[in-house]
Amino acid sequence: MGWKRLTIRALLLLLSVGQTWSQYTNATFLAGENIPRNNEQESRDAGPEIEFTYHDHDQMTRYLRAVSARHPSLTALYSIGKSVEGRDLWVMVVSASPYEHMIGKPDVKYVANIHGNEAVGRELLLHLIQYLVTSYESDSYVRWLLDNTRIHLMPSMNPDGYSKSKEGQCNTIQGRNNARQYDLNRNFPDFFKPNPKQPQPETIAVKEWISKIQFVLSGSLHGGALVASYPFDNTPSSIFESYAHTPSVSPDDDVFRHLARIYSNNHAKMSRDVSCQSTFRTFEKGITNGAAWYALTGGMQDYNYLWHGCMEITLEISCCKYPPANELSKYWQDNKQALIKYLAEAHRGAHGFVMDSNGNPVEKAAIRVKGREVTYHTTKYGEFWRILLPGTYRLEVTAEGFLPQEVEFFVIDSHPTLLNVTLHSAKDFPPSGAITRQKLARRPTKNVTSVKEDGAISFPQE
Repeated sequence: MGWKRLTIRALLLLLSVGQTWSQYTNATFLAGENIPRNNEQESRDAGPEIEFTYHDHDQMTRYLRAVSARHPSLTALYSIGKSVEGRDLWVMVVSASPYEHMIGKPDVKYVANIHGNEAVGRELLLHLIQYLVTSYESDSYVRWLLDNTRIHLMPSMNPDGYSKSKEGQCNTIQGRNNARQYDLNRNFPDFFKPNPKQPQPETIAVKEWISKIQFVLSGSLHGGALVASYPFDNTPSSIFESYAHTPSVSPDDDVFRHLARIYSNNHAKMSRDVSCQSTFRTFEKGITNGAAWYALTGGMQDYNYLWHGCMEITLEISCCKYPPANELSKYWQDNKQALIKYLAEAHRGAHGFVMDSNGNPVEKAAIRVKGREVTYHTTKYGEFWRILLPGTYRLEVTAEGFLPQEVEFFVIDSHPTLLNVTLHSAKDFPPSGAITRQKLARRPTKNVTSVKEDGAISFPQE
C-alpha cells in the first residue's frame, strides 16, 4: 500500500475520532507496532470475573490469560521481560485494535506496583481490565475510548517485591525494592544528576518498552498518600534540596497541573486536601509538584517525559500501602472514574503527521512547541501528539535532510487540533538560515467529542 493511500486512510481515521460508537463498526485499522498473538489457550470457563482480593503472580497470570482468551477482539497479553527472579512483567492491551497500532490514535499506559509493597494499584488495574472489556458493548464512553485509544496496563512492575510483602502492612518497607534491593523508582536515568545505581532488569525492560511504543500519556500507581504528583521530581544540585520543598517547574507545568487535577477531581476524595495522618502534610486540591513534596533522583515520570515525550504523573492512591483485602472494593469505587477519565486526556491538544513533499512519512522528525523546550519525535508513520491547553502556539519541526518548518496553530478546549506538516528536502532549495514559516489557523478535528477539565465527554449531535 502506497503512503498516499495510507495517509488518506489515516486522515479519515483522525477525522472520525470521537464519533458515536455505531460509526466505528466498519473501521479498518492499519498495522503498526504489532504484538505477537498468544497461542496458549486457557480455559474460557474461567471467565473474566475477578474478586476483590489480592492475587499472587500465578493467580494474576491465570486471570490475564483467561481474559485474553475470553475477549480476543479487545485484549492482547504480552510480557516486556522478566524480573530478577524470572517472573514475567505482564502487560495487557485493551483496545478495539489490541494487536495493531491504530494510525493517528494514541497509545497510553498505566504501570502499577513499581514498589512491591504498594499493592492497591496492582489490583485496581486488574479490575480496570475487567470493567473495560465487560462495558465495551453497553457503555458508549468506554466504547469511544477503546475505539480511539490503545490502553496498555501493567499490573506489576515489581512482582518479586510483591511476593515478599505482607497484607495489612501500611508503612513498612518490606517488599518495596526488587529482589536485589534496588528501588525501581530511583533506577532510571536522570536529567538533573548522574544516577550511579546499576540498572535493574525491570527498569531495563521498561526503558526498552517505551522506546518501541510512542506512548502519549501515562500514570504510575503508588501508595502511601493520596495525591497526584507531577514533574519534575528532581531539582538542580543543591545541598538544601531535601529540605526546601521548592517546586521544580517543567516547561509543561500548566498541562501537568491540569492532568493532575483531572485525576484528583474525578477521584472520590483526593481533591479534598486529605491528610493520611495527623503528622502528614495536606496537598491543595490533591495535587503537588514532585520536587515540592520531596526531591528524588532516577524517577520514572521524569524519564518518560524528558526522554520519550510521554506525559506521566504519579498517582498516590491509598494511605495504607497494603491494606486488608476487604477494603479493595472501596478503593476501586474511589478510583474507577478517575482511572478512565484521565486516559481520555491523550486526545487533548494537537496531533497530526509530518510528511515530505511526496506524501511519505518523516520518521523521527523533532517536534518542539516554541517556549516549551522539550523535544518530541514522530513515529515511523510520521505521527505526533502534543497535549496542550487552549491557546495559540508555534510548532517547530526539524529533520535531517529537510528544511526546518514553523507552523502557528491554535488549540481550543472542546476539540483536538489536527495539524499536518510538510517538510521540503534541503536539496531542492539553496542554503538559507531562515526557517520557513506558515501561519495556519488550523481547524480542530471535525466531529470530535468534547473533553472537558473534569474529563467529561459529550458526544456530537447527528
